[in-house]
Amino acid sequence: MFIWLFHRISGVTLIVLIGIKIFTSFFLFTKDVKPDWALSLHRHPILDILIVVLFTFHSLYGLRTIAIDLGYRKEKQLFWAANIAATVISVVLISLYVRFS
Repeated sequence: MFIWLFHRISGVTLIVLIGIKIFTSFFLFTKDVKPDWALSLHRHPILDILIVVLFTFHSLYGLRTIAIDLGYRKEKQLFWAANIAATVISVVLISLYVRFS
C-alpha cells in the first residue's frame, strides 16, 4: 500500500516540480532583465535534490511494479531491493550534484 500511495504522490509532485523548472526557464531565456525570483527558484538546490530523489524512487518503484506484473512473486524482496538501490543511486547523484555545483 505504501508503494502504491508513494508512487501516485511522487508522480504528481514530479509533474509540479518539473513544471516549475520549465516555467522559470522561460523567464531566464529572455534577453531582457531576468527576474530575481525566477533565477533563485530555478537554481534552488533543494528543488533539484527533491527532483533527483523523487525521480529515483519513482522510477525504481515503477520497475518493481513491472516486475510484479510480469509474474515475479517475491514482493518483499523487490521492495527492499528497490529501496536500497534508490537510496544508493540518490546518494551518488546528490554527492555529484553537490560536488559540481
